[in-house]
Amino acid sequence: MVHFLTSTASAAGGMTSSIIMIVAMLAVFYFMLIRPENKRKKEAEQMRSSVKTGDKITTIGGIVGVVVNVKEDKIVLETGADQVRIEFAKWAISTNETAAENAKAEAKKAQEAKAKAKAAKKAEKTNKEK
Repeated sequence: MVHFLTSTASAAGGMTSSIIMIVAMLAVFYFMLIRPENKRKKEAEQMRSSVKTGDKITTIGGIVGVVVNVKEDKIVLETGADQVRIEFAKWAISTNETAAENAKAEAKKAQEAKAKAKAAKKAEKTNKEK
């Protein structure tokens, strides 16, 4: 009888540790795979919805052009010097080069402002020491 009670207790302990391991693996999969993918999808959807006339974009097929018309779920691109206009679905947009350039320029301005503030602090500190 005692042997039976100890064997069921150890089986329950083994089952609990197995469940904990499975939950831990699911948590790792969520934070390493699922969550970053959902974040990328959300960013891509936001980028596609913020496309406006005049933006230079690249499609998933590699076609580069300037947006001349934006509709609810379609865009019209003008490509090359011969001004060929092609209509695409919005989901076919791969990158918005204009928005990327603007973001890069804003980041550079912010970095320069931070460097100027740091230099001003350093100059103020050296003036106080004199």
